[in-house]
Amino acid sequence: MCSAERSQTCIILYFVLLFTRFWIISVVYGIWWFTDWDTPSQGGRRSLSLQRSVVWRYLRDYFPIKLVKTADLDPRENYILGFHPHGVLIAGGFTNFCTEATGFSDLFPGITQHFLMLPLWFRVPFFRDYIMSGGLIPSDKESASYLLRRKTGGNAVVIAVGGAPESLDARPGAFKLLLKNRKGFIKLAIQHGTSLVPVFSFGENELFDQVDNPKGSFLRTVQEKLQKAMGVALPLFHARGVFQYSFGLLPYRRPIYTVVGKPIKVAENPNPSSEEIDRVHQIYTEKLCELFEAHKSQYNVPADQHLTFI
Repeated sequence: MCSAERSQTCIILYFVLLFTRFWIISVVYGIWWFTDWDTPSQGGRRSLSLQRSVVWRYLRDYFPIKLVKTADLDPRENYILGFHPHGVLIAGGFTNFCTEATGFSDLFPGITQHFLMLPLWFRVPFFRDYIMSGGLIPSDKESASYLLRRKTGGNAVVIAVGGAPESLDARPGAFKLLLKNRKGFIKLAIQHGTSLVPVFSFGENELFDQVDNPKGSFLRTVQEKLQKAMGVALPLFHARGVFQYSFGLLPYRRPIYTVVGKPIKVAENPNPSSEEIDRVHQIYTEKLCELFEAHKSQYNVPADQHLTFI
């Protein structure tokens, strides 16, 4: 079940309870929800027991998914991890950074990871508490800055840089990243003097086929308009079924290798110029390309295949 379906279920449950003998549950939750409104933007409320649930280990083994470390992260520092590509359902991002199924805390001791998610999901009753338990926080500047301002360090803010629009280009063999004009996370890093860490998830785009939707097509135009209106992309994807492999909505069982690159030091400047932002953005893009090129042969990417940016 995807985020949209879970959130709809939670909304329906909340209002249905109001018209039953269990109405008090919704009333009490509503009062508590009001007093707890700012928690998502103040670091959230993670649950290690849920993050370590055996359910996530089954999810990890289904594909399977592996988190690959290339350098240490100093627990005295804060970091912004740029995750690429988004894929259709960002399966690798969720499993690696919202659960402990692939051993993030063992690989990066002293670092607490926080994955950014669209703010609208944190306005859904019950569902907001579920996603916060996995360490998710709203994808706005205030929520990220709250963590990056902590001088004690040890926080890693994980951003799917391409966001929902990038999912419309997610299909097997695709290495097209929405990055060329994505500079907000760069500016945030400079303002806080936070190191940037490129992350590439090999196999993320291999999980689903997608109905052809080239730029300018009727389908793509409708998808882009819906995405702008709702903030959520709606790729028309398909893969396999439960008992047959020719068609269905279950993802293909194909491996995902999420490679975490080396930190890129960033000098602090509360008011960076556009030139400084462009310079750091160029360095980040180059380091992401280097990470991809250094590992692609290991994960069965053809030698003549390179990243393209839009």
